[in-house]
Amino acid sequence: MPHASGCAAHPRYSRLRCGADRRPAAALPRRCRRKKGPTVSFKLLPSSTAISACLPKASGQVTITTGALNDVMKVTIQGMPHNTGFDLFVIQTPTPPFGVSWYQTDIHSGSTGTGTATVRGVFDSETFSVSPGGTTTFAPTHQYHLGLWFNNPKVPFSLGCEPGATAPVVTPFNGNQHAGIQVLNTAQFPATAGPLSQVHR
Repeated sequence: MPHASGCAAHPRYSRLRCGADRRPAAALPRRCRRKKGPTVSFKLLPSSTAISACLPKASGQVTITTGALNDVMKVTIQGMPHNTGFDLFVIQTPTPPFGVSWYQTDIHSGSTGTGTATVRGVFDSETFSVSPGGTTTFAPTHQYHLGLWFNNPKVPFSLGCEPGATAPVVTPFNGNQHAGIQVLNTAQFPATAGPLSQVHR
């Protein structure tokens, strides 16, 4: 129900949110001012011993800032081959077979082997996918992990990241469903309790 101050109590969140009130933030009643949500940070680590061997400095840092309606996730990678494309997914499990996977963004490493991307969505304990029917059917399924893949399957092969392979390994983890192997993930967290499960709005 609207309040005299111009705020309305949101049925889902305990704090009051500003609705139609267009005054500058500094002029609003304190209880109406939008606050920046809590921030959670964690690392992306090499997904295998082979990756650690061919890219010994590869790593990533993820920061998620929660908001009233959705979240902002900033991902930074470093120690990567220079000028190389990667693809980021929110995934059900950090290691094969990965489960339900949600394509988020491309990340490009520049001339120093570092890259950054920022995406907005729901990246917290409520992240899930569901398919009630259609071409496939599955129940509501949480995805609490992150994984990063080489965009070009030839790159990790040429770097020696696939010992014993006689040809580049091809995976479906990019927009053309023709990507390379996974390079970073969040397997340091339990398979059923990835880092997104620890983020709350």
